[in-house]
Amino acid sequence: MRSYLKLIRVEQYIKNTFVFAPLFFSGEFTNVYLLLKTIICFICFCFASSSIYIINDYFDINEDKQHPLKSKRPLASGIISIRNAFLLLIVLLSSTLVMAFNINLNVLTIIAIYIFLNILYSIKLKHIPILDINIIAIGFVLRILAGAFTTSIEPSIWIIIETYLLALFLGLAKRRTDFIMFTDGLKVRKNIDGYNLQFIDITLAILSATIIICYIFYCISPEIQEHYNSNLLFISVIFVFNGLTRYLKLAIVDKTTFSPTTIVLKDNFIQIIIICWVIFLSSLLYFNK
Repeated sequence: MRSYLKLIRVEQYIKNTFVFAPLFFSGEFTNVYLLLKTIICFICFCFASSSIYIINDYFDINEDKQHPLKSKRPLASGIISIRNAFLLLIVLLSSTLVMAFNINLNVLTIIAIYIFLNILYSIKLKHIPILDINIIAIGFVLRILAGAFTTSIEPSIWIIIETYLLALFLGLAKRRTDFIMFTDGLKVRKNIDGYNLQFIDITLAILSATIIICYIFYCISPEIQEHYNSNLLFISVIFVFNGLTRYLKLAIVDKTTFSPTTIVLKDNFIQIIIICWVIFLSSLLYFNK
C-alpha cells in the first residue's frame, strides 16, 4: 500500500488546496454546502494529478533511474509493475471525470484541459525551457478556476495573477535545484541545459519582486479593502515578503534539493508564515464584521 501511495504522490495533494482559494477569499468558507462541493472538486484534482504523476513516471523511467532520489520511485525501482500502474491510472481517470461531471460541465471541462495539458507536458512540453514552468503555472490557475466554477464565485483578478506568478516562481526554483544537480554530473531533465544559474537567479529575483508588488497593490486596492472591511490588509505583506525570502534562502544559499511541496511540509519557518498569513486574513474576512 505504501508503494501505491508513493506512486500517486499523496504528499503533492497540498497543491490542490488552491481550489479552496475562491471560497476562502470570498468570505463564504463557512458555507457548508459550498465547502462540501469544493471538497469534491479537491478530490477530483487529487485523482487527476495522481493520474498525471503515473503517466509522468512512466515516460521518465529511464531518467529517474539515474536520479539519486527519483530512482526510488515505484516504477523506476520496479516495485510496482507498469501493468498495475496503468490499471490504477484507469480507475483514477474514470473517477475524476465522473465526479467532475457531477459537479458541473465547466469543472469537467477544466479537469479535461488540465489532464490533456499535463499529458502533453509529460510527453514533450516539459523538455522546452520556459514553456515547462508556464504549463505548471497554468495548472495552478486551472485549480483556481475549477474552485470558482464549483462555487459560482468569480475569483479576483489579483488571485489569478498572484497564483500564476507564485507558481512560476516555485517552478523556476525547482529548476534551480535540478541545475545544481546537473552541474554535479546528473542530467535530471532533458531541458535543464536550456537554463543557467545566472538566468534562473535573475528571473527568481524579478518574479519575487513582482509577486510582492502585485500583492501590495492587492492590499491597497479600494475595492479589496472594502471587501475586507479594513485598511489593515497591508500588514500581511510582512508574511508574503518573509515567506518568499525564506524560500529564496533555502534555494540559493542552502541549495536545497527538496521540491517546493516538501519544503512547505518540512520547513517550520515557512509553515509558521503560512499559518500566520491565513489566520490574519481569516480574522479580517470572518471576524471583522
